[in-house]
Amino acid sequence: MTKKALLEVRVDMNGPGFRMETDRGEISMIPFSGIVQGELFHGIVEPWGVDTQRVDHAGIRHLSARYVLTGKDRDGQDCHIFVENSVDMPNIPSPSFKSVPVFYTDSKLLAPILHRDAFYGEGNVEDGKLWIRFYEV
Repeated sequence: MTKKALLEVRVDMNGPGFRMETDRGEISMIPFSGIVQGELFHGIVEPWGVDTQRVDHAGIRHLSARYVLTGKDRDGQDCHIFVENSVDMPNIPSPSFKSVPVFYTDSKLLAPILHRDAFYGEGNVEDGKLWIRFYEV
């Protein structure tokens, strides 16, 4: 059985961002925007999204991306979805990852679904673009 993504986000990087190395570890803040599609919602990733990455002495990369989706729910109503997507993983180059998202929305239609905190994300690079797909647990 093929799983179906609840939301699919294509990430477009908005420049190099910020990077700092310290004796405690490394910090990167990467701005991004993008598009989002799915049966429940379609729209854009607002251009002020940021992926904060911290690499600690143990070699663990802690990622936390925060961004706002603006668009329409499946009934055509204007709405927003705030996303906080987090993952901890070894600091090795990898074309894919799994994450734990938290959603907030002002959509009366989507709130009963998205506010359940029963989702996971999968990130993959396809044709040079990062796609993040969210699925129900």
